Amino acid sequence: MKQIPHRVWLEISLSKLKDNFQKIQRAVKPAKVLTVVKANAYGLGVMPVARALMEAGSAGFGVAEPREALQLLPLGKPVQILSSILPEEIEPMVEAGVTLPIMDWETARRISRAAVRLKKTATVQFKIDTGMGRLGILAKDAPDVIRRTVKLPNLDCEGMFSHFPQAYENGSEVTNRQMDLFCEILRVVASDGIQFRKCHIAASSGINSFPRAHKPPFNFVRAGIDLHGSFEPEGRALGMQPVLTLKARIAQIRRLPANATVGYGLTYRLPRPTRVATVTAGYADGFPLALSNRGYFLIHNIPCPILGRISMDYTVVSLEGVPQAKVGDEVVCIGGEGPNVIRVEDWASLKMTHAYDILCSFGNRVERCYV
Repeated sequence: MKQIPHRVWLEISLSKLKDNFQKIQRAVKPAKVLTVVKANAYGLGVMPVARALMEAGSAGFGVAEPREALQLLPLGKPVQILSSILPEEIEPMVEAGVTLPIMDWETARRISRAAVRLKKTATVQFKIDTGMGRLGILAKDAPDVIRRTVKLPNLDCEGMFSHFPQAYENGSEVTNRQMDLFCEILRVVASDGIQFRKCHIAASSGINSFPRAHKPPFNFVRAGIDLHGSFEPEGRALGMQPVLTLKARIAQIRRLPANATVGYGLTYRLPRPTRVATVTAGYADGFPLALSNRGYFLIHNIPCPILGRISMDYTVVSLEGVPQAKVGDEVVCIGGEGPNVIRVEDWASLKMTHAYDILCSFGNRVERCYV
């Protein structure tokens, strides 16, 4: 049977992805870049993205949980779990050689015991809570936990890391105070002869807004959403390009009479006879309901306003400005060129969320194509 093309698809430019990586690497040099590819590379497809980043020079990969880590190990780069590790996950991760976070003393003991049983050396990094309030060793407890942990057998305590909750605000006092805390912990444990090969605190916002976060003692950064060219306004300084275009097709074109209503809830009534198109994508594909009656798509690079409420599988747009449109035509839902370009951040703004939410919401029937 002839293969049926997908109705909704993401085109992901691996060349732009690599170029974005190089821009980040140049900006933070001599610090190295750990590329974060958790959540299926933020919804873009982890293995093609990871391979491209490896070719571009990634120092390793950051993930959120064990299954994400295991699929990346064949690439031959260090893989680090950046969030948490559960007791039952420790032994298989030590066996696999994944870099693990130490979040507390008990986790350190469990990792050490597993490494001794397996006759392996487990690579670990101390995860410090300097103000995020989510996971990790509280800053006040960190020196004691570090001193005790480095004495445990079969551990390679290679690094220490933390995370910013507010680095998108230039000059944030909270962010600067976090770096001060981090540096103070390093200073205290250094008096006991403890030093680390890898220190990092900056993710994408920190890279963009706080140059201090990629200067000594920090010698690594973690690049995630910046790589995709989707970011808060402060991210534009490095000149990175969006790597993705989201497309669908026109399923039907009709001319509806004046006063006809469109979509569930009858939220839009046509003021005059209008030519409309039904597009083959809806909220099951990750399109925010907040685009209803507010957003637009591009057909032949002309903005076509969304009419009515977005459905699970379809969205209706006006074709008044595109008389040449026909059934089967491509519809650009994110992407395009010139002043009418639609960015991930535009959808995020309408949804009153952030770009991460949009990227991670694309449904599993959205095909990922790499160009």
